[in-house]
Amino acid sequence: MNETNPFDFWYAINNTRIVLLPTRRLETFGTTAVNYHMVSALMDTVNKVRVREGRVQAQRPQIITPSSMSSSLLEGFGKEAERYVEWLQEHSQDVRMLQYGFVISKQEVSEQVITDTLAAVVERVEEDVRKKDDPLAAVLVGVDAPWEVSLLRMMVEVSGRSFPGNVRELERHNLFASDKGASPSVRQEIDSGFIAASQNPALIAPLGKKLQQQGLFSEYEDRFFALVKANRAKRT
Repeated sequence: MNETNPFDFWYAINNTRIVLLPTRRLETFGTTAVNYHMVSALMDTVNKVRVREGRVQAQRPQIITPSSMSSSLLEGFGKEAERYVEWLQEHSQDVRMLQYGFVISKQEVSEQVITDTLAAVVERVEEDVRKKDDPLAAVLVGVDAPWEVSLLRMMVEVSGRSFPGNVRELERHNLFASDKGASPSVRQEIDSGFIAASQNPALIAPLGKKLQQQGLFSEYEDRFFALVKANRAKRT
């Protein structure tokens, strides 16, 4: 493989097929080990198929900004995988896996070469994995080189599917902060507070205190004083 070729990772991505994804999503507040089974045909060899088995460790999601992404988030992956991450970084608005930062390390790789057709091997591997009923098992068909990009492509889909549930848990703990430092759930509480205070003037002062505690008073200042002014107008 020519490592200077910037399009090698595209070849791997376009020739990756996900056969089976984990039924359990990645953990929000802990690590998750995805047990992968990757099947690939040996290049320039007829009916020789490599089966790799191992684990991809997805660490607890870290809330980071897209600008802080880097290929250093990967441990144990090769140059082509790093190029793929660079592409993800440039297109981060469309990629949910790294918007809040999974750290992925490749480990425990074992492999065997089987003499058979690719389709037959894939069918047997999928059948064996389904029998084990492992909620964190994955089966994919990828390229033999750079095979790590195919593996990373699979993790993009795994984490993308996990994203909604992870965010809901982060929201419940007020941890998924927006760029201005407040989580959407806090902002929703503030919006509800404004509505309630418009109907009950006794809630205006507590609302102001909440804005100060959250460090958001300057952002909501105009709206807050408009509420105060409207309340005074009602009393005159």
